[in-house]
Amino acid sequence: MDKRDILSKVDHTLLRQDATWEEIKNLCDEGLQYGTASVCIPPSFVSRAAGYLQGRLAVCTVIGFPNGYSTTASKVFEAADAVKNGADEIDMVINLGMLKEKRCQDVLGEIKEIRSACGSRLLKVIVETCLLTEEEKVRMCGIVSESGAEFIKTSTGFSKGGATLEDIQLFKANVAPHVRIKAAGGVQTAEDAMAFIEAGASRIGSSKIARVIAGKV
Repeated sequence: MDKRDILSKVDHTLLRQDATWEEIKNLCDEGLQYGTASVCIPPSFVSRAAGYLQGRLAVCTVIGFPNGYSTTASKVFEAADAVKNGADEIDMVINLGMLKEKRCQDVLGEIKEIRSACGSRLLKVIVETCLLTEEEKVRMCGIVSESGAEFIKTSTGFSKGGATLEDIQLFKANVAPHVRIKAAGGVQTAEDAMAFIEAGASRIGSSKIARVIAGKV
């Protein structure tokens, strides 16, 4: 696998709270230059980025981010608004408290409602693995598999840990064949990215890895 293959699997990410349009525009330019899968940006920049990119690169944004404990109705609105503004991909955070309470049908129902609001756009479900037990991770593999979402994603990058190879391997063993895996948080080197891809990830979310692989850092 060469650098271009790895870059084609990267969601080039900028989700810092104080990000400016000039930084987002630069991220878009880098994504185009490096050939990344998408740029992943805050919802408030989606419309402007979509207008700037004009379909040349997928725009990804986040919903219920980073905590996941917004109401389902607000998450559904966020998703529909993002789609209206031009988002191609949606990364949503699950309600972790619901999962901890074993309210699995509620977790599933929320994902399905957001899936419906996304229409034809890709939906990635962030489960924040660093806050889950192994049993809860396996349970989420089943829920995401049933939900209609295209991806299960490890992490927001805003909690106490990111992706691990063990979690990617666990996902690979427990999700349905149609569910893809996104590793996010802590992917720092080309070797890291390769290892995650070989373990089963088909997307890598990172604010740094695209620049590292492209030799710009």
